[in-house]
Amino acid sequence: MYKNILLPVDGSELSQRAVGECMVLAKSSGAKVTAFHVVSHFHLSPPWGAPKSVHQKIEKDHEDEALMAAREMEDKLVQRIKAEGIDCEGVVVVGGHPYEEIINYAKARKCDLIIMASHGRKGLDAVLIGSETVKVLTHSTIPVLVVR
Repeated sequence: MYKNILLPVDGSELSQRAVGECMVLAKSSGAKVTAFHVVSHFHLSPPWGAPKSVHQKIEKDHEDEALMAAREMEDKLVQRIKAEGIDCEGVVVVGGHPYEEIINYAKARKCDLIIMASHGRKGLDAVLIGSETVKVLTHSTIPVLVVR
């Protein structure tokens, strides 16, 4: 059975469904859970007539605020999971492509399962926006359980 589950979360309602499924599976198998959130780099584009230092300050401030909010979300989630008697830690990283961060972290930490939500985009939205879940499914060699 699974021993080390990676649970990528984004705070959405669908993500909360994945949390519930993960808790059931982790509790029944005695697995450790790592709640994982990726804060994407923020870049102003296109550059407007302000100095580069202004752009960098705005980008850094945005990233700092996003990190603080993500850590707060993760702390609440970890407390909720631990309250159920499940070993859990929260990890927040900053990266360019969430799916790559998810896969790289799962490999580095020797996770044996990734549980994540699918936002179920269809049609043109799915083509244009894409899905981090689909990208994880496409590129991961680690089993992925998708919750809808």
